[in-house]
Amino acid sequence: MELRQLRTFEAVVAHRTVTEAAAALGLAPSSVSEQVRALETSLGTALFDRRPRGMTLTPAGRRLLPWAARLREQAERARRETVAAHPVVRLGALETLAAVHLPALLAELADRRPELSTEVHTGQVRDALLAELADGALDAVLLLDTAGPLGELGFPVPPVALDHLDLQDVPLALVAAPDHPHRRTTGLRPADLRPARLLVGDPACSFTLAGHRHFGPHLERLRTGGPAVTRACVERGLGVALLPEFTVHDHLAAGTLTRLRLADPPPPLRLRLVWRHGEDATLPGLREVLYAIGATTPAGGTPPTERPTHAVGRQP
Repeated sequence: MELRQLRTFEAVVAHRTVTEAAAALGLAPSSVSEQVRALETSLGTALFDRRPRGMTLTPAGRRLLPWAARLREQAERARRETVAAHPVVRLGALETLAAVHLPALLAELADRRPELSTEVHTGQVRDALLAELADGALDAVLLLDTAGPLGELGFPVPPVALDHLDLQDVPLALVAAPDHPHRRTTGLRPADLRPARLLVGDPACSFTLAGHRHFGPHLERLRTGGPAVTRACVERGLGVALLPEFTVHDHLAAGTLTRLRLADPPPPLRLRLVWRHGEDATLPGLREVLYAIGATTPAGGTPPTERPTHAVGRQP
């Protein structure tokens, strides 16, 4: 069974005679008859009743007709996807987010837009990823921010028009060593924690910025490093730290860390997808692609309360 035979079969069905089908296809009537006979031979059944007033479908022919259309459509789609260059979405993400949040996002994108290819670029510096986004080296960046305009957490934003989509909340936890004197106290105020030091990472780190916003000048800072190093230092009693739940959940459950309960808990951060405004001009459908990425709830956080409307903003 060949595609050209199916095409000829459909033409005979539409025109009811070999002569008219041949004229529509630009073939000789003998070629049309030959292709129909070859198709019937390959299937082992007659497809037409040949009558003086024209050809009508047999029951087998009627069963084949919808299949002929589907098979030709699938063949054409295979041809298009084989010869077409697949668009590539270049997605940047901080390394602290990549392992926990990216797999679910990429799986959802692959399911919704299988024709796309995705290149993931991870980095340790948010500003560098945003600079690559502004320069066009990346199509979108996954980062952490707080509610409000892009950069409200306290980091600089490139001087280009950017759109963003809030994917989910990322809860924060103030953690301490298991034997901390306030491990059973509720309603703590920042001043109650003194003389404990607040362990922080790089000054540009989202968790460091969140700690500065929430605790202000009340606690002395001790710079330690990334979340893993900071967590280890907390376990040794060197201070307290404000870290995302996904980095300390297992340690809290195991009892190697304890959660300190503040009277005014820190607000969650926002997992945010950022892209250049107007990118559909260079990669058609990018906005829909990014919304497809955001259509799932990654592990380790709380989904927005009104997912269909998504919090979207633009930064001039």
